Amino acid sequence: MQRLLGDFLLQRLQQDSDGTLQQRLFRSLRNAILDGVLAPKTRLPASRDLAKEIKVSRNTVLSTYEQLQAQGYVDARTGQGTWVAEHLPEQFLSKSNENQIDNKQKNNLQNNHLSQRGSYLIGYSSASPYQWGAFVPGAPDVTEFPHHIFSRIQNKLSKEPDISRLIYSNAGGCLELRQALVEYLRISRSVQCDVDQIIITEGTHQAIDLVSRTLTDIGDEVWIEDPAYWGARNILRINGVNLRALPVDQDGILPYFEPQHPPKLIFVTPSHQYPLGAHLSLARRKQLIDLARQHNSWIVEDDYDSEFRFSGQPYPSLQGLEPDAPVIYMGTFSKTIYPALRIGYLVVPKRLYSPLRIAASELYRGGHLLDQKVLAEFIREGHYEAHIRRMRLLYGKRHAYLVNLIQKHLGQGFLHEYNTAAGLHLILKLPSDYDDVLIASQALDRGVKVRALSQYFIKNYSTRQKGLLLGFACVNEQEILVAFGILLQCLREAGVETT
Repeated sequence: MQRLLGDFLLQRLQQDSDGTLQQRLFRSLRNAILDGVLAPKTRLPASRDLAKEIKVSRNTVLSTYEQLQAQGYVDARTGQGTWVAEHLPEQFLSKSNENQIDNKQKNNLQNNHLSQRGSYLIGYSSASPYQWGAFVPGAPDVTEFPHHIFSRIQNKLSKEPDISRLIYSNAGGCLELRQALVEYLRISRSVQCDVDQIIITEGTHQAIDLVSRTLTDIGDEVWIEDPAYWGARNILRINGVNLRALPVDQDGILPYFEPQHPPKLIFVTPSHQYPLGAHLSLARRKQLIDLARQHNSWIVEDDYDSEFRFSGQPYPSLQGLEPDAPVIYMGTFSKTIYPALRIGYLVVPKRLYSPLRIAASELYRGGHLLDQKVLAEFIREGHYEAHIRRMRLLYGKRHAYLVNLIQKHLGQGFLHEYNTAAGLHLILKLPSDYDDVLIASQALDRGVKVRALSQYFIKNYSTRQKGLLLGFACVNEQEILVAFGILLQCLREAGVETT
């Protein structure tokens, strides 16, 4: 900090040539405080050290500090140095406030400088600032991950990393991780693939962006489920495709079997429809593959949380249903490990591997190879599989606990009919005449982070389904109980009868 402040002051002193050196130094430090460069309660460098850094006499710095203290910008503490005041002088706060632009005007001003595409993306933005706690949908319990094991592998590989792990990658990601994924996906998801079909990405968003940029042109028809994950919708929108929202029933997406405009891409979540929870039936899967073959379309299978099924048999992937199926399989470690790892993957048909790998290198300049190698070792040593088994049991208990609370206090009718014992969230169904957006907002004001189901729909249906997404994975039973009690109060205030 001391060296950085010295560089900052030297630049400002060169720009300000009016008055004595002490006056210029005072103005530079005062402005740094007012502009937030030096935050309240920040300790300033010792006068001797700062004088040496900016090549002035110590007396000049001492006099400047005394003037700042006299005007209320800093506090001097005996034996503890000089600190930026927590509360700045009234007259300068008033002056600063007079120069501030109203937030609404500022946003409008910024939007005037955005492209139409950028404004479109911002207008549809849905990412929540709340990513942890009851009932954040899709958030895994990152505290239960065996960080000590992961760190041990990381420390071992970091001591003498290969040069190839520290430079850009254009090979589709770490070879060891792609090999580990081949073995894992073949067994756990019945995915038919080899190493030269896997491209490592920085999560689902990047994977969707890569596929939509390379396989569609502006105005091309793309089918997506309705309701659907907002992130997929927004990436597709900003890439200029014509988004066609298709409804979902208990058997999954309902495609047009004789489309007037055949789709280039069909995005689906067949194992656990997001957010409703339906499973794409075998008959519907075969129909979808036949339709894609007929119209030279690509099906993009988002298999975001299939590892967490708490009862019944796991559903195999759509990609592995038929040899050489026109399916691009998409997976992520955000749910099984933690989101900040930013590692996902695509399994693409062999004829797409080379062009998509090159496109990924050109667009994103692949990296994080050391982290990918650590993850590969983590999988190879068996820790990943063991972690998933343990978390499946833990999440299963939390799911059952929340279901029991809903049945006890609201009734079976409040559990959505498509809910399955799977995933990291469930749907609390509400009557159609209730405002789920308002209820979610009131719950958030009290610290309970639910999301309204109606906001996941694309079409403006008059009978748009109402409900709340309740994520249960990242909180224990006691936290679930407390949060559910608060949510019940919000529901009662909205007129919902509870027991």
